[in-house]
Amino acid sequence: MNRRIFINQSLLFLGAVACNQVFAGKTANGETFLIKQFEDTGLAHFSYAILVKDKIVLIDPARNPQPYYDFASANNAEIVSIIETHLHADFVSSHLEISQFKKAKVYASKLAKANYKHHNFDEGDLISLSADIKLKAINTPGHSPDSISVILQNKAKDVAVFSGDSLLFGSVGRPDLREYSGELATERKKLAGQMYDTIHQKFAKLANDVLVYPAHGAGSLCGSSIRNVKESTIGYEKAHNFAFQNIPKEQFVETLLKDQPHIPQYFPYDVELNRKGARVVSKALLAIPFLKLTTHNFKPEEIIVDIRTPDVFASSHFPGSINIAESSKFETWLGTIIKPEQKIYLIANSESELKTAFAKASKIGYDSFIKGGFVYGNYAGESFTKFDKDKFLSAKNDYFILDVRTAKEASEDKIFSNAVNIPLSELQEEINNLPKNKPVIVHCASGFRSAIGISIIKNLAPNIEVYDIGGEIGKYR
Repeated sequence: MNRRIFINQSLLFLGAVACNQVFAGKTANGETFLIKQFEDTGLAHFSYAILVKDKIVLIDPARNPQPYYDFASANNAEIVSIIETHLHADFVSSHLEISQFKKAKVYASKLAKANYKHHNFDEGDLISLSADIKLKAINTPGHSPDSISVILQNKAKDVAVFSGDSLLFGSVGRPDLREYSGELATERKKLAGQMYDTIHQKFAKLANDVLVYPAHGAGSLCGSSIRNVKESTIGYEKAHNFAFQNIPKEQFVETLLKDQPHIPQYFPYDVELNRKGARVVSKALLAIPFLKLTTHNFKPEEIIVDIRTPDVFASSHFPGSINIAESSKFETWLGTIIKPEQKIYLIANSESELKTAFAKASKIGYDSFIKGGFVYGNYAGESFTKFDKDKFLSAKNDYFILDVRTAKEASEDKIFSNAVNIPLSELQEEINNLPKNKPVIVHCASGFRSAIGISIIKNLAPNIEVYDIGGEIGKYR
């Protein structure tokens, strides 16, 4: 009989990883097998370890391999295989590093065209972990052309499906990412149509009690409207997931392509980095130097990112720096605002804060672009003029009010009737559309994104008079 054991703990190495859940089952021969779920909350990423006897198979591992090594050590087991369900766009996988250190085999679809040593794993292929426990591949394109899902079978009975970014909790993976990585043959409409076929011809045919374990949860930019849970079943998804509705394919495609989240600039870069495999992360992080702000000469093309809180940044900061405060979504916003290949320097309050930020940046492959870090200390920098609420309220029409939330947020929750919406992810491209003859007031939902926005405007259009409503925005709702 199967049972679920819920565990909450943290493993601190290159950022926090939560070990949320263990699934325990037994074979007909009395063998125990385990499924361990690892969660990176910053990227809403799930990865998995399947333990049978003394063998472990990893599915979609994160950039940091240490939690998997710790799990193997705690269970006196060996990591023998890694399965990549597809070329991930939103994080960098450690598959190459683990395979090199542990001599483990890597499996991926032949459609991934991976440049590292691997074994093809496509429709009907099997990995045998014992006489009873096997892993079966099924091709599930739609999020990407190379997407596969992995079915765990106990004596030929389907127990769980590791669905990658194909089937998500209450949703499915978005189909509009690969066209941005140069794969012109895989347009979004074609992939959306393939997703329809995947849902109805593959997942819908699985038994209702099959557990669903995807690569992402709520908050991931690889899908929209994802439920905030850790596991599901095929039966629940059939009943509640819109993708299983009996609607025409054309209607499904139209629905799937509507209101998808923004696409961070780092996504295409990560697809290609995962195709060839990333370098050893611990060595990469140790190579980033700590520098002195007072003696360093910056080049015009180099970008300075200040990760201190918005209020501290506003009071004193290095001229021309951009404020992306360290937070649970730091890596996502770093990869949204800063293009891959650009040289980056980080500023923080301490070396420990810098190390945390370096580690988070490595999760999206930006460790290669960070050239150093600075502790701000007592540096006498520039400051922003504080937002004058009374002055603003007495003459609202004299200001250009800029809402940097998403288009969906702005339409569903309009705070100022005359505000103009330019999502933060598009602000750099739209900077020339801001007025130069009146002051600009920037707001978001809490003050985090508006702080990034005002620093971008100050950096790219220094002659514009701009103010940040910041946390005061709650008073206007």
